[in-house]
Amino acid sequence: MTAARIQCAVLGLGRLGYYHAKNLLTEVRGAAIVQVIDPLPGRAKDVAQTFGVASYSDDVLDAFSNPAVDAVVIVTPTRTHAEMIKLAASYGKDVFVEKPLTLQLEESIDVTKAVEEAGIICQVGFMRRFDPAYADAKRRIAAGEIGKPLYYKGFTRDAGAPPPEFIKDSGGLFVDCSIHDYDIARYLIGAEITAISGHGRVLKYPFMEAYGDVDHALSYFEFDNGAAGDAEASRNSPYGYDIRAEIIGSEGSLFIGELRDKSLTILNATGSRYEIIPDFQTRFHDAYRLELQHFIDCVRSRNTPIVTAEDATINLKIALAATESMRSGKKVVLQPQASL
Repeated sequence: MTAARIQCAVLGLGRLGYYHAKNLLTEVRGAAIVQVIDPLPGRAKDVAQTFGVASYSDDVLDAFSNPAVDAVVIVTPTRTHAEMIKLAASYGKDVFVEKPLTLQLEESIDVTKAVEEAGIICQVGFMRRFDPAYADAKRRIAAGEIGKPLYYKGFTRDAGAPPPEFIKDSGGLFVDCSIHDYDIARYLIGAEITAISGHGRVLKYPFMEAYGDVDHALSYFEFDNGAAGDAEASRNSPYGYDIRAEIIGSEGSLFIGELRDKSLTILNATGSRYEIIPDFQTRFHDAYRLELQHFIDCVRSRNTPIVTAEDATINLKIALAATESMRSGKKVVLQPQASL
């Protein structure tokens, strides 16, 4: 790259796309936004004016053909990811894309091959790897502080269900939520998942039945090094956004995450209380910033990101297997990674 900063275009300016754009402008070293794009009439113009970006468009093709753009940050609906990543590969643009890579395994494999053949950087937004608490857990496990990791236990609980318009294209609870646990479990345990059992039920939101989805699920999985784990995913957490994990080792355990939004406890005549983390941006602010910083650093150095399109494909394969298991009532044994 000849530019002093990596010139980025942000595609998709919804809640998370806007958040990524703001981070790129204010908290990520070596990055600049030269174009923002959103198909919603007027949205790109409004965001461009807010952030002082000169170029905006409602056509995603403009980003790929723009010679000023080094890299694209794709935060559009998942069904559009495959086409846009392949376009980026054909134009030689590096890619940061939100998870999941796609909703179909064969399509995800094709996209991964296109990325590899083009030689572009492609980082997928599994942000937990960059969260300071999870990153510290990874370092401590590697240092042997809990001995050999034996079991992963994770919670991914949302305060409520997204609307039907989101659910119908989400891929289901395992793909939308549990996939984060599968990724971070693989990363922390340092092994691949070889078998999974999925279980789920609609407990609170009957509209999900029409889409074959559930609002509460549990998956149990086995690793190729003998370790095991489970992950709960829920849309039924009325007390707030709850993301936690535990790694049980042969010589100790690690607990990751907490419910407190601030280190403040209020005491009065009725008892004690504290504020709970309200949303995912609050919980993972540092992770979102650090993952984009990692992407920009990798684009500059041409190093492979710590979470790739191949990782995303493996994670999707696991999530789809969990969905299959839930529907069939049988454990699914996954083929070795090389078969991807």
